[in-house]
Amino acid sequence: MIEAKGISKCYTIKKRMNFFRSEKQIVCAVKKLDLSINEGEIVGLLGLNGAGKTTTIKMLSTLLNPTEGQITVDGDDAVKDAMKVKKKINMIAGGERMLYWRLTGEENLRYFGKLYQLSGLQLEKRIAYLLDQVGLSDSKDVPVELYSKGMKQRLQIARGLINDPKYLFLDEPTLGLDAPVAKQLRGLVKDLASQENKGILLTSHYLEEVEELCDRVYIIEKGTIILHDTPEKIIASVVKNYHLMIETSSLSVALQNKIKKELVNCTIQFTDLTDSTSIHIDAPFDPTSFFINICMNEAISILKLELKRPRLEDAILTLAKEKSA
Repeated sequence: MIEAKGISKCYTIKKRMNFFRSEKQIVCAVKKLDLSINEGEIVGLLGLNGAGKTTTIKMLSTLLNPTEGQITVDGDDAVKDAMKVKKKINMIAGGERMLYWRLTGEENLRYFGKLYQLSGLQLEKRIAYLLDQVGLSDSKDVPVELYSKGMKQRLQIARGLINDPKYLFLDEPTLGLDAPVAKQLRGLVKDLASQENKGILLTSHYLEEVEELCDRVYIIEKGTIILHDTPEKIIASVVKNYHLMIETSSLSVALQNKIKKELVNCTIQFTDLTDSTSIHIDAPFDPTSFFINICMNEAISILKLELKRPRLEDAILTLAKEKSA
């Protein structure tokens, strides 16, 4: 388990007051943050640009020491036992970073494997296994500069797994990828957690991806955790409304009034068309089953039905508006 308790990262900067004078100021990118990652789960870390996500990941991955607080990885202190911790973790970044383009896929993995003090038959078996896992065995001798974006990102994943880490930090892993490739990589990430029991911290601007993959989510704002829960509970606590659009055969005024009376705390708009009625409902619950029962009981035909459920994106946007207000 990775556990961060009360970690902060502060910097001293000089702020110019006028042409001749400047003052030192302390700026904290992360403030008193608590976070945990268990083996076998995927945890999301979300926030707007500048919220402190990158600083947090750098501290968790031993690239930065916290100004205060403590980070432990399976009980080992990430500052005092940094070399021991490094063997248990790795990072996979999106885009086309962290690879050597003039080397082949196999040469990249061999180079990074040796950085983790792997060698000989152990390293060669690990390289062959990972290339097969990410579907690059047939391209192992091709220079990375000739790889497609999807191939480079699959090689990134192989590179991040070269030391068989218990914990992975994924920073925008599907950035800029086509939908089929991104879907394939999401499947691989799921398997790493569910089948190989790896603990994963994920940052992504693709909130549908976070909603699909993550067991828990931390939302960070100005270096502070403002919300932590499952995606479903965050959505339910922040965004209350479902929007249902339904078109039926013509409804009588009496039935419209009955629906309005029974659907309390909802906003309902009826529009009578030539041979049908269009209904728009905003409700703090899913009203679909209610309308289906009404239509069945009243022998009303449903011509069209569209339900817009609250999504994690809606929750993030709502929180951002509340914080800026």
